[in-house]
Amino acid sequence: MRRWRRSPSGCPLATAAIQAPRRFHDAPQGNPGAHRRPEGLPAVVGERYHERYRVEPSAAFRLDGVNPEETQGLRGKEARGLLAGELEKLSGLQERLYAEGKRSLLLVLQAMDGGGKDSTIRRVFRGVNPQGCYVVSFKAPSQEELAHDFLWRIHRRTPARGHIGVFNRSHYEDVLVPLVHETVPASLVEGRYEHINCLEKMLHDSGTRLVKVFLHISKEYQLKRMHRRLERPDKLWKFALEDLEEREHWDAYMGAYETLSGRCSTPRAPWCVVPANNRRFSSIVVAQLLVDALREIDPQHPPAFDPEQYPTERLQRG
Repeated sequence: MRRWRRSPSGCPLATAAIQAPRRFHDAPQGNPGAHRRPEGLPAVVGERYHERYRVEPSAAFRLDGVNPEETQGLRGKEARGLLAGELEKLSGLQERLYAEGKRSLLLVLQAMDGGGKDSTIRRVFRGVNPQGCYVVSFKAPSQEELAHDFLWRIHRRTPARGHIGVFNRSHYEDVLVPLVHETVPASLVEGRYEHINCLEKMLHDSGTRLVKVFLHISKEYQLKRMHRRLERPDKLWKFALEDLEEREHWDAYMGAYETLSGRCSTPRAPWCVVPANNRRFSSIVVAQLLVDALREIDPQHPPAFDPEQYPTERLQRG
């Protein structure tokens, strides 16, 4: 698994290893105009921007079919208003989920370093009741976790009924890292796809709805985020020399994400690959995914309490 080493402030190796980023917005990957709505044309009311990013089960998926720059024409005030509306819906649905206490929702977030996992969580969940929502950040496994199967630490952190759980990285790291660095035999990795699909099927059948998102950024955008971390004292703690080492394996990671997306996108737990160079747009897509998942669950408030059926004399006792 990955090592989690942090860089000292002002590390010359880190500064030298990162060259000045080019203005990738001037030369985006793919066709930046693809799916762009003409300027001034408002968004369609109720339009669901996530639908085109779903990975079909058992598909031979290619990441180069998703442009990290894409925003579907959403910009500025329009995008802010749409996000606010989705967050309001999410808050109301989460309240019903918590009150009903019968089913749960799990968001699995994956991304390359600098992909916006932390900011997505902050932005999307800022209006929900913290009593019914929690985040788990999975890092390199502890000695206790290594003494169990690779899914042990995952299953024990899945959300209880009535709750929303958020995985910042997840069980998919136990496929990604071995694929890229060949740390375990290929036959073992092959078996993990089946184990993951079985776990997710069991969770679904037990009442947990899964939303799995890969925040897809460009290599140029990642470089920009690394520079930002080095240039801002309040962001230095997020930088690790290992991030530079992992960046050298970019193409291998893209291939690994393509493989696992195809192997582990199922009707019960599909993958969604979301363009994430624009963080407000990716937050809108993630919020819509959660709102639609909760609408499918359709949680209801418990039956209304009828005060007339309660002995009023008990309320009058001192």
